[in-house]
Amino acid sequence: MTTVLPALSDLGDAAATLDGLTRIESHPRQVATPILLDRLRSVYPHDQIYGDFCPVQGFVDAPPRELYDWLADTRSLEEWTYSLRGFTRTDEDGLWVAEDRLGSDTRIYVRTIANPAAMTVDYHCAWDQGRHLWMIYLMRVVDAQVVLDKPGSVVLWCNCRHPFYDENPYPETAPPERPVWVGDFWDTFSAGHQLELENLTAIAEYRHHHQLPITPDWMRS
Repeated sequence: MTTVLPALSDLGDAAATLDGLTRIESHPRQVATPILLDRLRSVYPHDQIYGDFCPVQGFVDAPPRELYDWLADTRSLEEWTYSLRGFTRTDEDGLWVAEDRLGSDTRIYVRTIANPAAMTVDYHCAWDQGRHLWMIYLMRVVDAQVVLDKPGSVVLWCNCRHPFYDENPYPETAPPERPVWVGDFWDTFSAGHQLELENLTAIAEYRHHHQLPITPDWMRS
């Protein structure tokens, strides 16, 4: 018979004093409560909101599988993003190129990696060049019936602050005299992604409520 050891037994005495670990064994409720209340602030420091991660999420009144199928097609970005337009295929299988109108004469390369079992859709992107797609947008569609007990979808979307946002790693591929770099917009990503999630929601819900396919016919060709 296999002996099941207690949780964290491999850490020994360090489990009780490990920095950053808060468990009821080391922090009973009366100790943990002030810690939690300190985190419930009316105003949050700027660097905590716009740190290394930018998560947004929302409810979409549309069937999750249909929503996933739409998002899994790279060309959906032409519909719900604020500034990506004119998607065309490249010579490399699965790699698309479009115009990002946030920049001046800026091309953005996109490869979509989707998992239908988990309904995850990851957009691997980069400005100017398609060799190193370092801008990763992680999305997941969740069945709202499971998590909210109602029909529809929950969309979870997170972007991570790659170090290249701070400085263009491939300046030789950039158009001359472009005044901005994508990382210049990091502090607005939260608001910008929320706006785009609202676009996504409005489009998907309109189609669903009007008995239209969420993936339009032009994307099926």
